Amino acid sequence: MAKKAVILVLDSFGIGYTPDAATFGDVGANTFASIAKAFHQAKGRQLALPNLAGLGLVKAATAASEGVQADILPATAIAGAYGYAKELSSGKDTPSGHWEIAGVPVLFDWGYFHNKSDSFPPQLIAELCRRTGVPGILGNCHASGTDILVKLGDEHIRSGKPICYTSADSVFQVAAHEEHFGLQKLLDFCQVARELLDDYNIGRVIARPFIGDKADNYARTGNRRDYSVLPPAPTVLDKLTAAGGTVISIGKIADIYAHQGISESLKATGLEQLIDKTLAQMATQADNSLIFTNLVDFDQNFGHRRDAIGYGDALEYFDRRLPELMAACGDDTLMLLTADHGCDPTWHGTEHTREYIPVLVYKAGLGDVALGERASFADIGQTLADYFALDAMAYGDSFINRIN
Repeated sequence: MAKKAVILVLDSFGIGYTPDAATFGDVGANTFASIAKAFHQAKGRQLALPNLAGLGLVKAATAASEGVQADILPATAIAGAYGYAKELSSGKDTPSGHWEIAGVPVLFDWGYFHNKSDSFPPQLIAELCRRTGVPGILGNCHASGTDILVKLGDEHIRSGKPICYTSADSVFQVAAHEEHFGLQKLLDFCQVARELLDDYNIGRVIARPFIGDKADNYARTGNRRDYSVLPPAPTVLDKLTAAGGTVISIGKIADIYAHQGISESLKATGLEQLIDKTLAQMATQADNSLIFTNLVDFDQNFGHRRDAIGYGDALEYFDRRLPELMAACGDDTLMLLTADHGCDPTWHGTEHTREYIPVLVYKAGLGDVALGERASFADIGQTLADYFALDAMAYGDSFINRIN
């Protein structure tokens, strides 16, 4: 029987803090509920998410947050399967969340740069500058990616020094001007950094190209590139491609998996383009294939920037487009909506938050199906392995029998 699947990751869309949130200082965080509350207060109306609610989002979120309801109208009828999953992985970062979704939890500790200033070891900076020929670096601190452009963008253009910064995640980020510094030079710099940072067990190096001619109009471009280490074991993506199937990455998915288990990688900038490209691929999707899309705007444009109202507007836009995605699903298509971590825009700081993620499933003919609490994001990967008749993953419990 022909089988097709689509995964849409609403990057950072958590629905309530998890039992281990105290370890991360995140007790009380709730991305969904916080957005809905702030949205209602600012606009005098509830979030309008009828299609997500119709897949069971409100029921899943209410169960995940011990009865705390997000300030939106519940659906009158449910036509989907819905649950909520907690994370086995030791961190709350993007690679850990995505790898666990694909059946491979991260059960080791990443390396981190804990110092808020002078974050990077001098020997690392010296070797990076020696091997790349740059005259030095700017930043060397924990920072917001947009704030640091305002602060250091002009100096970067004058000096030719790339802006290097980090966060609470296991990450080394490099911002550079596409024209003055050069996009290829930035990517080459990041590749060298990736090699050097393996010794520090850093999960990702991120190239953050930008354009503009002064502080008030510097803007990141869509040419971002993530350089990730390989997952520690074969993911369900690897198993599907090894079995002759196809995995189409849209957005930053391929970078997150270090291009392993990916058949084709497509880029797009902005929520509208990401959805459009997903729909275009669904229109010609082959049998035995998976389309995997990351909707990064929720995280990078609104979660990290602590813009709850913008986050709410983006959710409403996605909800308006959701019927198109559902209509593009044939009788042989399984569509899953989920997230990789939380990023409560009303929480202290600008980092991710340790939260349950939604697990929403749409399939033609599916009724009101409660999936309950899932012990791992890996339940998604295990379900996909079952769905495509692949060898079982080492982690996760499949819910395929609940949705067939």
